[in-house]
Amino acid sequence: MVPVSFAFPFCGDEFVLTKGRALFWPRENALLVADLHLEKASFYAKHGQLLPPYDSRETLERLAEALRETGARRVYTLGDNFHDSDGSQRLEPYAEGMLAALTRATDWVWITGNHDPALRSTMGEAKSGGTIAEELEVAGMVLRHMAKKGETRPELSGHFHPRVQVKIHHRHIRRPCAVVSHNGDATCGRMILPAFGALTGGMDAADPAILKALQPASAIDAVVPAGKRLARFPLWRE
Repeated sequence: MVPVSFAFPFCGDEFVLTKGRALFWPRENALLVADLHLEKASFYAKHGQLLPPYDSRETLERLAEALRETGARRVYTLGDNFHDSDGSQRLEPYAEGMLAALTRATDWVWITGNHDPALRSTMGEAKSGGTIAEELEVAGMVLRHMAKKGETRPELSGHFHPRVQVKIHHRHIRRPCAVVSHNGDATCGRMILPAFGALTGGMDAADPAILKALQPASAIDAVVPAGKRLARFPLWRE
């Protein structure tokens, strides 16, 4: 199971950020992942940039491991699930079988993103399973792809692929992270998840675009598993 040291309070509930860049919600027995970008390599191959075509396998294997690690029975994917809306039709048989097995074994919900807005119209031709939504509200928590500036409800999102950079012993280390905002009384806020996919880059967690998307807020922090604990790095203060 995920170490309890990776658990943290958020909006009156408890969440666990795994080393594998997934977010576990124990009360809902749900795993949340953002920005899988499945079939990114095959998308680039169509445009003449050849990459090893195994990114979907790696991403799905890590997702399966996160499910085993947490015991979650429900999955919410927070948008940009495929690198483009036709990606589900390009899955090679092995990856397609893995995804079908995962969606059969869990209550799986795809939330669409800016890379796969037409996923609903193409998914029916694939064998990927699950249900599709533009956004959801679950137990008072809004689940969407991109943080909505001005949102005052608790919110979980993706889109920005945040990474934090720290200097340790003269070395600069960059790690995918979650970005968490707090409101005035520090009881609630919003969270941007790290990108989960194998071929996803990253944006500086303190980038103005991220900080702007999470307003209004009184504080914004980067949160990342480090060793046997969860580390927090201040990004912005009111």
